[in-house]
Amino acid sequence: MAILNFRKRAADEPRVDAKVADFLVDYSIEVMPRTAEKVEDFKAILPPSTRVYVAHIEGTPIEDMVATAKRLAGDGFQVMPHFPARIIKDQATLADWIARYQGEADVRQALLLAGGVAEPHGDFESSMQLLDTGLFNKAGFERLHVAGHPEGNRDIDPSGGNANVEEALRWKNDFAQRTDAKMAIVTQFAFEAGPIIEWANRVQAASIDLPIHIGIAGPAKLQTLIKFAIACGVGPSLKVLQRRAMDVTKLVLPYEPDDVVAELAHHKAANPGFAITHLHLFPLGGIKTSAAWAASRGAQPAAASG
Repeated sequence: MAILNFRKRAADEPRVDAKVADFLVDYSIEVMPRTAEKVEDFKAILPPSTRVYVAHIEGTPIEDMVATAKRLAGDGFQVMPHFPARIIKDQATLADWIARYQGEADVRQALLLAGGVAEPHGDFESSMQLLDTGLFNKAGFERLHVAGHPEGNRDIDPSGGNANVEEALRWKNDFAQRTDAKMAIVTQFAFEAGPIIEWANRVQAASIDLPIHIGIAGPAKLQTLIKFAIACGVGPSLKVLQRRAMDVTKLVLPYEPDDVVAELAHHKAANPGFAITHLHLFPLGGIKTSAAWAASRGAQPAAASG
C-alpha cells in the first residue's frame, strides 16, 4: 500500500503562487546538442510532452542536431529545432535539413530565425526568406515559430527603435493568415516585466495577432547572465542585473526569475486577452536547474497546446 507523502515545506522553499503556476503551464525550454549530452534522462526533469527547442549554433553539424531531436522525440517531447537562415547555404540545404528531421525524428515544428551571424553563409538572411520557399508547408509542418525582440534588435534596426522588427512581424502575421501552420512569436529573454508588457501591448495594438511565448532566463550565476545579456543584445532590462550586482548581499546568490515571472503572471491573470500566452525558458544556468525551478513554482505537465 502506498504511503502518502505529506512532506513539510522547508523554510526556504517558496510557496506556490497559483497565478505563476498557471503561467507556467506548457512552458518550453531550450537545449543544444552539447548541453543535452549532459542530461541523462529528460523524462526525469521535464513534464511529459514539453516543447523542447533545439538551438542550432554556428558550426554545429546537422547530424548532431538531428540526433538530439531524435532522442527527445523518442522520449515523447515536442521537438522544435532552430532553422537559422544565415547559416543555411541554399534551398537544397534547407530541404535536406527538413527531410532529415522528419525522416529520423518525425519533426513537425520549427523556429525560424535570422541567426546570430553577421554575414549570411549563402542565399538566406531572414526567416521571411525561409518561409517564402514554401518548403515547410510542402513538408506539412504543423507549427512554425518566429523570433521576437521586446528590447529591439540592432541587427535589424541598426539605429535603434523597433520599426523594421515590427514591419517584419506584420509580414509574418500576414503569412500566418495564408498558411495552415500554427504560428507564434518566441522572444529573446529580458529581465524586466514593464518593458515586456509595453512591447506585447504595442504588438497587439498593431493588429499582429500571433500569440507570444515570452523568453525568460532561468536561474544562473549573475556573471553568466550579464555575459549572455551583453552577447545577445539585451539592453534596457540589463539594468536589473546591474542593480543586483551592486548589492553585495545578492552578488554571490544565483539569479532567479521570480520577480519578472510573477509580475507577468499576475498581469496575465488580470488581463486574459494579453498577447503573452506561454513562457519559454533559456536555461543559461543549466537545464536541470531551470527545470527544477519551474517544478518548484508549480509547473504542471504540458497538454500539447498553443
